[in-house]
Amino acid sequence: MSSSPSQSAEDYLERIHELIEEKGYARVVDIASSLKVKQASVTSMVQKLGELGYLKYEKYRGLILTDKGREVACKIQNRHETLSRFFSLFGLDAETQKQDIEGIEHHLSPETVEMLADLAQFFEDDPQMLRMFRQFRSAAKRKAG
Repeated sequence: MSSSPSQSAEDYLERIHELIEEKGYARVVDIASSLKVKQASVTSMVQKLGELGYLKYEKYRGLILTDKGREVACKIQNRHETLSRFFSLFGLDAETQKQDIEGIEHHLSPETVEMLADLAQFFEDDPQMLRMFRQFRSAAKRKAG
């Protein structure tokens, strides 16, 4: 975990950031229940993230992200939002999107995410092109089926 955080560390940072935004604080018990992991696992990851300078524990406030931790969490959040925006254009249902995003988001380079953001913007700015693509897909499905 030298230069950038591992996949599970990213998940923790993203979740901690979301909890702080939602509730104003992030407790080990909340992180554990939302990530469906044991509190002991959260505690050891939180210690690791603390040692790496991504977060710190403050008495009465709980876990807080450092600037470094917040920067990573925001990047992850942006990546997630970009993928969600992109997949939404094509009418994929929410559950499929969620599973796909969780499956691929850690494996995409920043360049690929940027390209998908641009492609989403392209289709959003040109709804006619999006309609043409959807019609093309429907026709292709009918041919194949």
